[in-house]
Amino acid sequence: MFANISWPQLVIVLVLVVLVFGTGKLKSVSKDVGGAIRGFKKSMNDEPETPSQIDKSEKADATFTAEETKAKDKVES
Repeated sequence: MFANISWPQLVIVLVLVVLVFGTGKLKSVSKDVGGAIRGFKKSMNDEPETPSQIDKSEKADATFTAEETKAKDKVES
């Protein structure tokens, strides 16, 4: 489909894109895309593999345990 596009045509398209969007907008878009890709790769590498690791991570993510919640309720009332 794009096999017949030559280098001069690609340069013209690149110049038109820069003129339409501006360098600042292109820089911010590329920064956002790079951050999204980095975040995706990190989440793929940090994913727990065994059920016991999942249980531990869920407990670590919990805000309060039941005892802490009772203590908090007593302090607030």
